[in-house]
Amino acid sequence: MTDYKINPEKITPFPHYWEMCVASCHAYTALREDYREQLTRAHKELGFRYIRFHGLFDDDMCVLVKKTDKHTGKENLVYNFVNIDNIYDFILRIGMKPFIELAFMPSAIARGEQTLFHYKANVTPPADVREWGKLVGKFVHHLLERYGREEVRSWYFEVWNEPNLKAFWGGTKEDYFDLYEASVNAIKEADSQLKVGGPATSCNMWIPDMLEFCKKKNLPIDFVSTHQYPTDDPLWKSGMNLEDFRKAGFVTKVNERGILKKMVMKAKQEADGLPLFYTEWNVSAVLGDQCHDTTYASSMMAKILADNDSYVDGYSHWTFSDIFEEGSQFPGVFHGGFGLMTYGGIPKPSYRLMELLHRMGEERLEVISSDENSTVEMLAVKSGKKIQVMLYNYDIAEEAPGEEEVVIDIRNLKVKKNAVVYRIDEQHSNAYELWKSMGSPEYIKKEDVEKLCRESELRLENMEIGEEIRLTVLPYAVIMMEMEEDTDE
Repeated sequence: MTDYKINPEKITPFPHYWEMCVASCHAYTALREDYREQLTRAHKELGFRYIRFHGLFDDDMCVLVKKTDKHTGKENLVYNFVNIDNIYDFILRIGMKPFIELAFMPSAIARGEQTLFHYKANVTPPADVREWGKLVGKFVHHLLERYGREEVRSWYFEVWNEPNLKAFWGGTKEDYFDLYEASVNAIKEADSQLKVGGPATSCNMWIPDMLEFCKKKNLPIDFVSTHQYPTDDPLWKSGMNLEDFRKAGFVTKVNERGILKKMVMKAKQEADGLPLFYTEWNVSAVLGDQCHDTTYASSMMAKILADNDSYVDGYSHWTFSDIFEEGSQFPGVFHGGFGLMTYGGIPKPSYRLMELLHRMGEERLEVISSDENSTVEMLAVKSGKKIQVMLYNYDIAEEAPGEEEVVIDIRNLKVKKNAVVYRIDEQHSNAYELWKSMGSPEYIKKEDVEKLCRESELRLENMEIGEEIRLTVLPYAVIMMEMEEDTDE
């Protein structure tokens, strides 16, 4: 049993940094109707403000292609931003903004033919980095003309994606730095107030090298971006070089509780005062890992987001939906996709966790625990006249937690004697368990989708409270309680 006490006198800011951005599959999927419906819903219900995706310059977007002049026979480069305009018009229309990942390489100017994913993204450096700079410059000038300087100055420009991994970058670290130099020069030439950053690496890598390069070349950098997954853990601590990192297969098992906070603290120090954005994160980097669909994800996410408070300026969950084509679209309703909701729009426990967090306030209250080693932890915040408490019972998969009774001492809080409670566990807000009981069908009908969506909904419970609150927290469960201050006392 663990005892908790809330200190209402010690308050720190609790900005919703995880709502800054969310990620999705490659740019072309943003032209789909179902993608747009789901993103609109995630923005409204979860509060996401920016959207990031790969493949803005992929060949399927028709941004830069070679055309042969029928009169002269000469090959010319033709620029076309119409598909990007279509996507950005939609993003702005629903009240969001683009977090622009400048990638991947149009084959018309690529050095090689190395591609990645089902959609064949070219990941090689440009044959001539000046052509890349020209593309970026034309693109940014187009944005400024179409959307206006004031609007575009509120966006972010991130150069490439995970260049420290051979799969994502067919060049060297030096080639990437050349790409950044060409990019930032082109962007700042268009408008010096536009925000540009990198290195967009996996596993918190290259941050000191990136800043040293910019300092040496006198190049601007407005933010540091990188990625993290708990499966990075052994590689992050090993000091592996790039080749060893690649040969290791990158993905390993989670083996340390709270590892992401340790990574974040180190990256924050290395960022040297610049804003630190994690433009990808999730509870596992393994597509098909069933933990994405279960309460394991929601409990772990609660811990991650509580832990990283004050260290991270922006966090972008990978991804908002299982509309995801990197390895082709996976079959099945719950297939371990990265999304907060399924391909058909059924919210997962992780989605409901984000919904609860979105309702929480932005003033964090100190929590005093009788057992710092308990797998149950508690977050307390103030929202107007409400005090909100979130309990989460998480441990790594290899060390599954048991259920635990907790006691919350509220004698020092002036609150009314009734509270409301929401739960995420095996029996609450969990469409995955209902789907399994249906026989885990690969295909479902419209009425099944509606039934599963209803099962996923948050349910309000009323609870009478006294001087203390006793709750049993199930393994991988999340409980949120709202108490209203009693101003009559």
